[in-house]
Amino acid sequence: MSAGEITKARVDTIHERLKKEAESSGYHLNPDVDFTKDLVKGLLINEGRYGYWACPCRLASGNRQDDLDIICPCYYRDADVTEYGSCYCALYVSGEVVRGEKAVHAIPERRPPPAKRNRPIGQASAPSGPSTLSRPVWRCRVCGYLCARDQPPDVCPICKATKDRFERFM
Repeated sequence: MSAGEITKARVDTIHERLKKEAESSGYHLNPDVDFTKDLVKGLLINEGRYGYWACPCRLASGNRQDDLDIICPCYYRDADVTEYGSCYCALYVSGEVVRGEKAVHAIPERRPPPAKRNRPIGQASAPSGPSTLSRPVWRCRVCGYLCARDQPPDVCPICKATKDRFERFM
């Protein structure tokens, strides 16, 4: 699907759907609606090119398996929003950004070089034992949601419990 084939109505519909999904999961879309709709348009263009929503701010390979980490929402979203107030492309932002307490700015790229991408869980630069994970696992004490990342999410995507309701699970 080329940029010319993407209608304003389609962008508006996807924007509204993403906004509802984000808010129902404890996330926020960037409050700059025009900017956000441009990102939605980029997602739709990439869907036409590759068949999936590759992040519009990153170079996709066109191979879904190689790009799993940058299919929106990307693997890096939570850590970026927690640390910097927005994800890499600034589609998703923190509550601080929505409330005007923090500005969106450029953030460093977390995506590793191609040789280190898409390794099975537990594999760092050299294979490790089967019970070794590359990141700690966090458990929501309210609903049991599990996630493997450096820090727990600010808000549980399942039950909306806050970060302080998570415990280190493994």
